[in-house]
Amino acid sequence: MELCIARQPIFSLHKKLYAYELLFRGNDELSLEKTEGNKATSILLSSTFLTEGIEKVTGSKPCFINFPEQLLLKNIPAAFPKNRLVVEILEDVEPSPEIVAICKQLKSDGYTLALDDFVYHPRFDPLLEIADIVKVDFLLTPVDGVHKMLYKMARFDHLKLLAEKVETYDEFEKAMKLGFHYFQGFFFSKPELIKIGELTSTKVNLIRLLAEVSQKKTTVKRLKEIVSADVALTYKLLRYLNSAHFYLLEKVESVGRAIAFLGGKRFRRFVLLVLISELATDKPEELVKIAVVRAKFCELLSDKGALREKSDEFFLLGLFSLIDAMLDKPMKELLKQIPLSHEVKIALVSRTGPYASVLEAVECYERAEMRGCHCALQEAGISKDELGDLYLNALEYGDQLL
Repeated sequence: MELCIARQPIFSLHKKLYAYELLFRGNDELSLEKTEGNKATSILLSSTFLTEGIEKVTGSKPCFINFPEQLLLKNIPAAFPKNRLVVEILEDVEPSPEIVAICKQLKSDGYTLALDDFVYHPRFDPLLEIADIVKVDFLLTPVDGVHKMLYKMARFDHLKLLAEKVETYDEFEKAMKLGFHYFQGFFFSKPELIKIGELTSTKVNLIRLLAEVSQKKTTVKRLKEIVSADVALTYKLLRYLNSAHFYLLEKVESVGRAIAFLGGKRFRRFVLLVLISELATDKPEELVKIAVVRAKFCELLSDKGALREKSDEFFLLGLFSLIDAMLDKPMKELLKQIPLSHEVKIALVSRTGPYASVLEAVECYERAEMRGCHCALQEAGISKDELGDLYLNALEYGDQLL
């Protein structure tokens, strides 16, 4: 069974990236159900820390990983670095004396402990005394239920509260008012409010540049002029090329040399990515990262199907899929200003056409909804083989680029 790892961001109060939760998935939901929790976590740990390397999967951030009872009793978390791992204790783990003793030792050794999908009961008090973080399913727990639970846990004032499955900014605001410290869910990838006001002149200019760079007829010479006329763009380009990512023996000190090194296609993509990043400066950094990962993942998936000759368009499909969240404007309105192909536009606006199923597959994968992902891939005529590897390649691309 191929291993698929989905990575979901966890944010602080100020929408800064705090950590990632890593989720194990098999080839489909059925194989996941057949995979015992102990085996799933064991595979995830060995793949993440030993095979792939944790830096490739989560960068410098810690990762939350689920631990079922049997793996806790074997003290498996102690075999992994305490500064990179948050031990997430599953909701069905009974707080037996053995479990409490092991958790106390992990806490004493410097590990961070989190209680997953928590619903209060007095028998969990020994774990609440030890734990650092309590995760509450914000989708399934009514606000009144959250109030009651927080009241019962008030004496454990050392605890940090994490709201998971926060899907809208309204839910994010409610969770903040309730006193939550961390937030997990895809609220950040939605527009906060559809703003009636005009965009700032700076963003209007960036959209104009974005429109020009997106056109296939825009020459490399014109791209060079655009970058050379913008000090910030030039600085970012040269900093990127002279970073450790490229291991260059000599510094690249001009836009002309940068184009010669990257080639026209990669240079155009770099300019697109910088412009997208500039548009989203007032948004969580993770929003741009997910857009870049989506772009690469869409491209890699298209290479596996009949539309491989259109891989550049699939890259743009992923890259522009969050522009409405970046600018808090309707997708349809924004795309009037950007010359993307008809197939890309209808996939983004109405989720129809030949490209839509690839975007749906990518979004399902992000949420670890493998059944939906595989159905969408089947509709697109793309094999699900190597799906996990393609996603990891897309993650690495996004993390290195940003």
